[in-house]
Amino acid sequence: MYKLISSIFIFFNVVYFANVEAAPQNFKWPNDAKAAVNLAYDDALNSQLDVAIPQLDKHNFKGSFYLTLGAQNVINRLEDWRTIARNGHELGNHTVNHACRKTQPYTDWVKDWNDLDKRTIEEMLHEIRVANNFLTAIDGKTIRTFTAPCGQWQVSDGNYLAAVKNEFIAMKTTISSQPQPLTDINAYNVHVVGPANVTGQQLIDFVKRAADMGTMVNFTFHGVGGDHLKVSADAHQELLTYLDQNRDSYWVDTFANIMTYLSTTKKSTVE
Repeated sequence: MYKLISSIFIFFNVVYFANVEAAPQNFKWPNDAKAAVNLAYDDALNSQLDVAIPQLDKHNFKGSFYLTLGAQNVINRLEDWRTIARNGHELGNHTVNHACRKTQPYTDWVKDWNDLDKRTIEEMLHEIRVANNFLTAIDGKTIRTFTAPCGQWQVSDGNYLAAVKNEFIAMKTTISSQPQPLTDINAYNVHVVGPANVTGQQLIDFVKRAADMGTMVNFTFHGVGGDHLKVSADAHQELLTYLDQNRDSYWVDTFANIMTYLSTTKKSTVE
């Protein structure tokens, strides 16, 4: 999965200028921004707290952090996660154990006991509810969003997403190489791009494309300046600097806030 995400993002750079789809003419983002940007981070990694958070806070941007609740780093740095939530960053659900499908390519790292192909819908519903309870114990909130580990949701007895959707206001479910056209966005099937080993300019080019389309862009980072699926600290900083210098063009906010806006704006085309 780690190799797969990197390859998908590289593919995006080949097709960047193709097939631009504009947003509906009657739709407006807050403050007439051209696009919404969510900066999200998966897996509860040290580099997110040590590198990404200081960079975000420097620019007063709020990110969305999807915690794998079974990760030792959640317990080891519990007060740090609680602090960033208190400061306005979003804590999201990334399950307890981060199960992925061992039958798919590049998943030799998946343990047999954590093979999504062997899970049931009922088991995933229970695990996700446990994760939500743990998150509430950290930040005191009950409004929550979800990112499906590995962009996978097929278990032994079907698709588990329908069973868990009532636990969330929105879900990121699909790994993509392009910004999702606004007219295609469904709150429970939102697409993400997972950058790794890319430059700051490549990240900037992606948000420029989203602005051309009038849509939203959902970055799902992992390591920032360290850890796995790494984006360099410099590339991450270059993107934030660009967004800060172009605040009139981009609305940067948490996934929960962006999806709440879409779901409550009558002109939105989100289902």
